[in-house]
Amino acid sequence: MPRTKQEREPLSWEIENAVFAKGYHAVCGCDEAGRGPLAGPVVAAAVILPAGLIIPGLNDSKKLSEKKRDALYDVIVTQAEAYAIAQATAEEIDEINILNASMLAMRRAVEALPKHHANITADFALIDGNVSRGFTIPTQTVVGGDAKSPSIAAASILAKVTRDRLCLEMDAAYPEYGFAKHKGYPTAAHMEAVRTFGPCPLHRRTFLKFL
Repeated sequence: MPRTKQEREPLSWEIENAVFAKGYHAVCGCDEAGRGPLAGPVVAAAVILPAGLIIPGLNDSKKLSEKKRDALYDVIVTQAEAYAIAQATAEEIDEINILNASMLAMRRAVEALPKHHANITADFALIDGNVSRGFTIPTQTVVGGDAKSPSIAAASILAKVTRDRLCLEMDAAYPEYGFAKHKGYPTAAHMEAVRTFGPCPLHRRTFLKFL
């Protein structure tokens, strides 16, 4: 009988295992959330999972409901050997562009890993996407990695949940923009609010080409 959507095959450890076979011991997955929104930071996470750990339901954060992501967030932070979450601000995005800011946030997350667990320092990073720049440890890019690698998938969930929670704080500070609903993405309602009220301090000025 075929598996249902809720019973997907668990993500394979094939990518991580190939890195372990080269002699590395602490492989982290790294991903970001929030490249497309008009406002707020881009958030990145880095996660080192115990080798071979299977977390039921773990997948690309974009393929999961908010409720499922929240539940998996709690499992990941409990079971990970180490994790860290970092960001690059809207001001940094405007200054160095979104790709460079995404790289900056991911580097910050990877470099913060030892602060969360005194005995774990990543010696290799799996980076979601096709760009890896400026890391102090060896890396491997994995296109679509959040749907292939458990380590990257875990990072994608921590980054997405953290950013969504930040959007609730943004909404409380600037309720006229509706951040809680659209999470900063360029919906028609969001763009209309920016036209009506002007940008707030959290908006990425370089993203507001429609004004």
